[in-house]
Amino acid sequence: QVQLVESGGGLVQAADSLRLSCAASGRTFSSNNMGWFRQAPGKEREFVARISWSGLTTFYAPSVKGRFTISRDNAKNTVYLQMNSLKSEDTAVYYCAAAQGLGYEFVYWGQGTQVTVSS
Repeated sequence: QVQLVESGGGLVQAADSLRLSCAASGRTFSSNNMGWFRQAPGKEREFVARISWSGLTTFYAPSVKGRFTISRDNAKNTVYLQMNSLKSEDTAVYYCAAAQGLGYEFVYWGQGTQVTVSS
């Protein structure tokens, strides 16, 4: 079982940066592949980025590649999402997720943190 708590959201202006954090509890965090998702008003939740349990492998949605960076610190049980060059279309609730097993089937979810980018 993994519990996830996101933080770091807020209101920023376009072109600003923001770093989200996701604190995880549970003994298996260092063996969980992790991901970030987002959901904008009136839209379905979409994938943003994911990172392997070791931190060596990352993958991004085309819309954020080159602007966002996912990372993790297994010693702190925390995964991060560094967001640079923010755009108004990045406005959404951002969710942290943890996968179970060796793949990327995300079964544990945080409550989300709001990111609002004003243009």
